[in-house]
Amino acid sequence: MVSSPESNGHQRLGGDGEGSGSTIKEQDRLLPIANVGRIMKQILPPNAKISKEAKETMQECVSEFISFVTGEASDKCHKEKRKTVNGDDICWALSTLGFDDYVEPMRRYLQKYRETEGDRAAAAGASGGHLGRGGNSSDDRANQPNSGPLMFNALDRNTGSSSRRY
Repeated sequence: MVSSPESNGHQRLGGDGEGSGSTIKEQDRLLPIANVGRIMKQILPPNAKISKEAKETMQECVSEFISFVTGEASDKCHKEKRKTVNGDDICWALSTLGFDDYVEPMRRYLQKYRETEGDRAAAAGASGGHLGRGGNSSDDRANQPNSGPLMFNALDRNTGSSSRRY
């Protein structure tokens, strides 16, 4: 994917087909800076200050990192003719890209998340359940082995492949 900034805060994508010619707003490409700043503050002493430039730099870095890992996971799913990227795909991508130190903590988080969702589904089932987004009950979502916060539809990506490698 080749990108070139435009004067109106948009980025134009070109290159390999599916995403060619589409425009992405800058704020849609990056994580919200307030969230990034909040996470940065958690590790610092209460009286520490963070410059706007530091927050913006971190915002760019974490957004690029997420896109890089997700792109690799999405490529795997595309090759396997699957439409949904799940947490296990993200762990696989982290390992494939050489971020081995992140794989085990991510697997532990994913396991805890799935256990928590299973507990919530059981509690919702005991109280009659409820319908969530898309009309699926929480029981249905919790019983899907690869559901969770690390799952998204691979078709939501703006490009069909991640030709952007560093």
